Amino acid sequence: MRKLNLLLVVIVGVLFSAMTVLAQTPAAADHAADSSAGLKAIAAGVGFAIAVVGGAIGQSRIGAAACEGAARNPGAAAKIQTMMILGLALIESLVLFALLVVFAKV
Repeated sequence: MRKLNLLLVVIVGVLFSAMTVLAQTPAAADHAADSSAGLKAIAAGVGFAIAVVGGAIGQSRIGAAACEGAARNPGAAAKIQTMMILGLALIESLVLFALLVVFAKV
C-alpha cells in the first residue's frame, strides 16, 4: 500500500509540473505549420504503414487459425468461417480508420 501511495504522489507531481507548459502562449503558428508540412506527411505515412503491417499480421494469424480449426474439426468449418470473416472485417475496418486519420491530419 505504501508503494501505491508513493506512486500516486509521483504521478500527481509530474502532472503538476507539466501544467506550466499549458500556460504558455503558442508561437507563430503560421510559420511553424509551413515548415512542418513535409514532416507531417512522412509521419502519417509511417504511422499508416505500421497500421497496415499490424492488420496484415492479424489477418494472416486469423486465416491460419481458421484453416487449422477446420482441419481439426470439419463439422465446425461453417461456424469457423463465419467467425473468421467477422474477425477479418473488424481488422480491416481498423486499417481503414487509420487511413481516414492519415487523410484527416495531412
